[in-house]
Amino acid sequence: MSSATPTSARVRRLPVVGALRLGRPSDVWFKPALSVVAAVAPPSLLLMTLGRLDLAPYTMAGSLCALYAHNRPYAARAKALAWVILGMLGGLAVALVSASLTRNAVVLVTVGALLAAVQKAVCDATRVGPPAHVILTFVSSAALFVPQTLGQAPGHLALAAAAGVWAWLVGMAPAPLRPHGPERRATAQALNAAAAYAETARGGEEGGAGARSAAYSAVHAAWQTLLAVRNRPSTTRRTLERLVIRAEVALAAPADADPARLRSWARAVRGTGRVPRTGDPRREEDGLRPDGVGSRPDGAGQCRTEGGARLDDDSLRRDGDLLRERDELVGVAAERAVAPRPLRSRLGPLAPVAVRSALGCALAGYASLALGAERPYWALVTAASLYQANITLTWSRAVQRVVGNLVGVLLFAAVAPVAQLGPLALVLCILACNFGAEALIGRNYWLGSVCVTPLALLVTELPGYQPTGELVTGRVVDTLVGALVGFVAAVAVTNRRAGRRVERALTTVDRAREHAARVAADPSSSPAALVAARRGLAAAVVDLRATADAAAGEWWQRALPLERVVLAEQAAHRTLAATVRRRGLPPDPGTTSTYTYTEGASP
Repeated sequence: MSSATPTSARVRRLPVVGALRLGRPSDVWFKPALSVVAAVAPPSLLLMTLGRLDLAPYTMAGSLCALYAHNRPYAARAKALAWVILGMLGGLAVALVSASLTRNAVVLVTVGALLAAVQKAVCDATRVGPPAHVILTFVSSAALFVPQTLGQAPGHLALAAAAGVWAWLVGMAPAPLRPHGPERRATAQALNAAAAYAETARGGEEGGAGARSAAYSAVHAAWQTLLAVRNRPSTTRRTLERLVIRAEVALAAPADADPARLRSWARAVRGTGRVPRTGDPRREEDGLRPDGVGSRPDGAGQCRTEGGARLDDDSLRRDGDLLRERDELVGVAAERAVAPRPLRSRLGPLAPVAVRSALGCALAGYASLALGAERPYWALVTAASLYQANITLTWSRAVQRVVGNLVGVLLFAAVAPVAQLGPLALVLCILACNFGAEALIGRNYWLGSVCVTPLALLVTELPGYQPTGELVTGRVVDTLVGALVGFVAAVAVTNRRAGRRVERALTTVDRAREHAARVAADPSSSPAALVAARRGLAAAVVDLRATADAAAGEWWQRALPLERVVLAEQAAHRTLAATVRRRGLPPDPGTTSTYTYTEGASP
C-alpha cells in the first residue's frame, strides 16, 4: 500500500493553453444531448402554438432536469431525478416569491447568492453529478430578476413542475430497452482503463502513473454506480461486479493481466447481449468442487484437488483469484447493506464550500450592479460555476468560462438575426444550442460554453426581442466580473481540513479492518463481537467513500490519496467477507456458495 501513498503536491503554474486543450468526447455524449432536446421541445412548441412563448423560461427550468443522473442505474436515477426536480422547484419558489416581494437589486443578489451556496453544498453532499448546482443556480438566479406577483407564482411553478415530470419520463425512457445500461457502461470503462494501464505497465511506457490513476478512478466510479442501488442485486449486476473485480485484479498485477481479454469483456459489456462471465467459482473446471470446497496443497508449484487431479501454478493462481473474487463479492454485499450517512452529517464538512460560494456569488453580483448591469445574475452564475477540486482546476474553469463565453457571444451575434425571424426560428435555435452544449461540453468545458452562452441569451428573448448589442456587451462584462471575483473568493476561502479528514478516515478503516480480522480469526470470539466488528468496518468503509468524495471538491497542500482509498476499500471488502463467513451467515444468493475458507485464501 505504500506505493499508493501520495507525495506533497508541488506548486504549479496556472495553465492557460492546457486548460483549453480538447479531450475525447464522452462515449455517451448523445444521450444527454438528445434527452435535453426531447425534454425542452414539446413544452416549448406547445407554448409557441398557444402564443405564450413568454412562459417558456419556466417550462425550460423543469426540462433542464433531464440533464442529470445519466450515469446512475435506473432505479437510482428515478430517485435522483425526482430530488433534482424538487430541488429545482424549491429554489424557483424562493426566487419567485422574493421577486414578488421586492425589486431591490441588492436584496435579490443576496438571496441569489444564498441559494447558490445551498445548492452547491447539497449537490456536493448528495453527489448528484454534472451539471451539479450550476443549472439550479441559473434557474433560480434568472427568476429573481423577472417581474412577478404573488398571484403569478403558483402558475409558473406548475409549469415548471409539469415540464419536470416530462423530463423525468424522458430520463427514464431507455430503462425498458436497456435496464442495466449505466452499470454496463461504467463496468466497460473500468475494464478498458485497466487494460490501458496493463499495457502501459507491461511496455514500460511513459505516463504509467497517469494511466494507473485513471484506472483507479474508473474502477472507483464503477463501484459507485453498482452500489448506487442498495437492494438485492440482480444476476446481471452480480456478473458486472465480478468483472469490476477482474479490473481490480489487473490493477494489482498488471504484468499478469491480459489486456486483450479485458477489452473483449468491455466490448461485450457495452453491447446489448448477455454479460460475459469470468468463470463460475463453483465449477470443477475452475479448480473448485461443485460444493465450493477449495483445493489443498500437494507439493511445490502444484496442488491436488479433492478428486485427485493435479493442478499447476496457473491453476493455483486462478483458484486464488476466484477465491478473492468471491470474498470481495460477499464484502460488497455487506457494504451495500449499510445505510448511507444522514444528509446533515455530510453537509457539515461542506461549510467552507458554502461560505465560498455565498461570498463569491454575492460579491460578483454586487460588482455587476456597481457597473450598472441589468442582469447581475450572469455574474453570479459565472462565479458559482468556477469552484472545482483545487485552485488549479478552479483557475482552469475560469479560463474556460471566459473563453467559451467570449466566443459564445460572437456566435449569438451571428445567430440572433435568424432567431428573430419568428417564434419557431427562436425555438429551433434554442434546441440547437441545447444539443450542441451537451454534445461538446464533454470534450472541454469552454467548447460547451460556446453553445451555452447563446442559449442563455436566446432565453432572455423569449418574452420579447431585445437589442443584440446590449445583450452582448452585458454578457461580456458580467462574465469577466464574475470570473475575476469568483476566483478571488476561491483563493480567499479555503478548507484545508478536508485532506486531513480523508487521512483520518483511512486510518479508521485500517483500524476497523485489523480489529475485524482479529475478531474473525479468534475462535473464542462471541457472535455479538463479530457482528459489531463487521458493522463497524462496513460503516467505516461507507464513511471513507463519502469523505473522499467531499474532499474531492477542495484543494489543499497534498494530493488526494485516491489509490489508497480504493485499496483500503478493496481490502475491507475481503475482510468483511471473512467476518460474514466466520459468523456462518448465508452469503448473498447467486454470488457465492459456502466453501472451506483456507489459509491461502485469507484476506
